[in-house]
Amino acid sequence: MKKFITGRFKAIYYSIKGAFDLIKTEHAIQAQLFISLCFVIAGFYFEISKIEWMFQILVIGMILSSEALNTAIEKVCDFIHPDYNKKIGFIKDISAGAVFFSVVFGLIVALMIYYPKIS
Repeated sequence: MKKFITGRFKAIYYSIKGAFDLIKTEHAIQAQLFISLCFVIAGFYFEISKIEWMFQILVIGMILSSEALNTAIEKVCDFIHPDYNKKIGFIKDISAGAVFFSVVFGLIVALMIYYPKIS
């Protein structure tokens, strides 16, 4: 049981370390965090409801998670094949496409929350 608990603490430590490494080194995540902060500020300014906060937080998490996974996939691809490769490029494009889907649906949620408040 002690080994299990120690293992969980190590997993949490490495997860937090990975998140901070991502934030320190990746411009895409930094940009997404800045945009997320803007939406959090907007949420307070427009006094969005608890349900709207839940959707906004869910969307922010979805976008940041997909961006992190995209970065991980790109790093693995670059490690495996540092030179340009058509198949690796295709994999990286698909990975970026996942982020695109997250952002598009995130913007739809943002419009549903903020458009009625702005208009």
